[in-house]
Amino acid sequence: MKSGANPDLAEDVSQDVMATLWRKAHMFDPSKANVSTWIFTIARNRRIDVLRKQRRPEPEDLTWGPEAEPDQEDVLALQQESAQLGEAIAALPDKQRELIVRAYYAELTHSEIADATGLPLGTIKSRIRLALDRLRHQLK
Repeated sequence: MKSGANPDLAEDVSQDVMATLWRKAHMFDPSKANVSTWIFTIARNRRIDVLRKQRRPEPEDLTWGPEAEPDQEDVLALQQESAQLGEAIAALPDKQRELIVRAYYAELTHSEIADATGLPLGTIKSRIRLALDRLRHQLK
């Protein structure tokens, strides 16, 4: 609940975690981690899965058929924002720009980028975070 889940969702996730622990108890290895670490990791991952699933639209929620034409003012604003974003990305240092392009345009995961570039995963995450911070500041 501290991470933003409502009480019902927290209860459902807790129940699901307890059932998972019961089913997978044989998989626990005390040489790898404490039992509390194992339990909290399972709970954290389950919560993330549930929150991601909630944010995904259900097929019946998607619109079908032709959509209304967007307002020209909105189109112009989007074009201007896209141009600003392109300029901000171009202004990034080469190493950061390359990772942003791979992560957001090529839609690669951080692990896939690490495999492709040979850089450590932590370096990939740090550079992407720094690049996103720079972009936020430039676009304000």
